[in-house]
Amino acid sequence: MSDAYWVPEGVDITVPDASRVYDYALGGVHNFAVDREFWHRAEAAFPGAGLVARANRAFLGRAVRWLANAGVRQFLDIGSGIPTLGNVHEVAQEANPDARVMYVDLDPIAVQQSRSLLTGNPYARVIEGDLRKPDSILYHPDVLQLLDFAEPVAVLTVAVLHFVPDEAEPATIVERIGESLVGGSFLVISHLGPAVTPDGRKQQEKARQLYEKTPTPVVIRDAGEIADLVGDQFELIEPGIVSATDWHPDPDEADDPPQPTALVTIARKR
Repeated sequence: MSDAYWVPEGVDITVPDASRVYDYALGGVHNFAVDREFWHRAEAAFPGAGLVARANRAFLGRAVRWLANAGVRQFLDIGSGIPTLGNVHEVAQEANPDARVMYVDLDPIAVQQSRSLLTGNPYARVIEGDLRKPDSILYHPDVLQLLDFAEPVAVLTVAVLHFVPDEAEPATIVERIGESLVGGSFLVISHLGPAVTPDGRKQQEKARQLYEKTPTPVVIRDAGEIADLVGDQFELIEPGIVSATDWHPDPDEADDPPQPTALVTIARKR
């Protein structure tokens, strides 16, 4: 999209943004030349990047359906990104029309586009918020008005924790979120994991170095490190921490190529 009339004031469209890059990777239109050029460089460095992005998005849809079918009626999607096909509220409200969905994102464009999409939907809202400041989300008036934390809530952190560096203490952030949830709530995580072959690791490292030059560098964590993020408040649901393509694939996805660098899990609050 060449015309920037829809860009909120103060947004810098001269540097790549993680939300807009991901939007482009998924076939979206709310991105700019700088985002597209960055994605092409990242995909050239790590040719499997597009498959990873799509596997991650497909996991999100399956996870929300699984949770909705398990009776979850409240969702807090942190790092929700720019709206695209199969949004959380669409999937959740297809199963339960009264399901409540709170979207949170740091990117003003993601917030603006989500707000436009949600017009007329009384059970879905969006706020601008930063995962690294969990209390500013958990105690936000709109969040408290829409969600009842005395009842189970599914917190979605999909493709976002790998943007939180170790020095920001991601495990402490997850712990704080867990403290706000009642037993029977859920935590959903998808996270970049290490490539499994020497060539794959070299390619992945080249892509990671590209992200180092953006405002949102990425941290690659293995399954053990992701389990540490989950912590003791939550119990991993079968099949545990696995590739996105291995987490309860739909029949038409059973033959999709495995994506070991997209690690995912769902955990239940004890």
